[in-house]
Amino acid sequence: MQRFIGRDRELQTLRHALGEVRAALGSAKPGQCVLMRGRRRVGKSTLVEEFLRREGVPNLFFTAAGGSSEDELAELLDAVLSSSLPDRSLFAEEAPNQWNAAFRLLAEVLPDDTPSVVVIDEVPYLMERIEAFEGMLQRAWDRLLSRKPVLLLLVGSDLSMMEALDSYDRPFHQRGREMVVGPLNPADIGEMLQLGPADAFDAALITGGLPLICREWQAGTSMWDFLDTALQNPISALLVSAERSLAAEFPPQAMGREVLRAIGSGERTFTNIARAAGGISHSTLTRAADLLIDKRVVAAELPISLHPSKERRYRVADPYLRFWLAFLDPHMAEIERMRGDLTLTRIREQWTSWRGRAVEPLIRESLARILPDGHLPAAPVVGGYWTRSNDVEIDIVGADRQPVAKQLLFLGSVKWLEASSFDAHDLAALHKHRAALSDDPIPLVAVSRNGVSCSGLQASYGPEDLLGAWRAR
Repeated sequence: MQRFIGRDRELQTLRHALGEVRAALGSAKPGQCVLMRGRRRVGKSTLVEEFLRREGVPNLFFTAAGGSSEDELAELLDAVLSSSLPDRSLFAEEAPNQWNAAFRLLAEVLPDDTPSVVVIDEVPYLMERIEAFEGMLQRAWDRLLSRKPVLLLLVGSDLSMMEALDSYDRPFHQRGREMVVGPLNPADIGEMLQLGPADAFDAALITGGLPLICREWQAGTSMWDFLDTALQNPISALLVSAERSLAAEFPPQAMGREVLRAIGSGERTFTNIARAAGGISHSTLTRAADLLIDKRVVAAELPISLHPSKERRYRVADPYLRFWLAFLDPHMAEIERMRGDLTLTRIREQWTSWRGRAVEPLIRESLARILPDGHLPAAPVVGGYWTRSNDVEIDIVGADRQPVAKQLLFLGSVKWLEASSFDAHDLAALHKHRAALSDDPIPLVAVSRNGVSCSGLQASYGPEDLLGAWRAR
């Protein structure tokens, strides 16, 4: 069995919640609920299964499939019968055909004298397909389930719907604590794949930290060897994961798919995205972009500065999806006819320039995690700055708030090349761009894959420094 890597913080959160259930045994309402959300294929179910394996308490794991109410109840019955709940046979004797009855019976079969865990995976399917499901769940929790020593885990991949479940105007508001499961971080990826710091960031850009893809990457294998192998396998997770996730969230005819492809191809401005998506109208693009942003597939960002700006830029939020849209999706036909070698050649030719921009959001997040560190202060916001014509573009802007800051804390440049260091020419360019943004001597910082060969910086960071931001402290 493959070793379970990372997720220490998430496992600790779940253990803590179960510990609260255990500590409240004998009280009126010992139950606890956790609302767990995360994008598809980030390993939510695997995380929960590992938690259940380690804890060894009676448990039920039910996964909704998006069917009718009757079909879902039949699946729930099967899940109960195959669970480790001690009185599970009672559920089969009544075989409830309504959700209110199913929740009532579930509460009856849960043990009274020992903690148990109930997992309902893909809750958004039930919210969508079953009328008044949230209200029934709320009544069952308040009146029945919370009175049992149970940890209820409500899991979902539709981020906006899972957030809505706990919103102020919904029945289940404040019944559970929210927990976000992200992809494996660069430090976890490096450990799992036995890669050095710089290579770990490359792997993060390609896999997006999706465990299913990382498992296909043989430990110690170089990035190019991994890509060579994956591109020869038409059913590789690297090739099929994105399409399956998009199919689950967007119907094939949805305009969101075309807009996403336009952004994935490298277009960042509203006008250029509309043109690349086939000349669609302003209103159509606005609706599609809002949907993509709502589902956290696309990020829309404004430059951080001391003055307002309307120069919004769009990017694909998930690194793996960004890689897939740029290099794999447009050429899937040649991969399917076993010419992945052509795709690999194309990736080699474009990799350095593509990576230079793709790594910037990951670097900004790493910096936000590192600071304060004795060189730079803590920065509530780490973003970037640009003008409409891009004649001034600053990779790193640390500020007190966004997008209009009261104070700029530091400015920086990213140079993420294999052989070239950050040198005096790069520093001169950064000085020039700082002067265009502010007259103040704002501290300057460099982030370089291959070191710094000049003086005059407040701080500098390399791959090892950035990777440290993701390690447990």
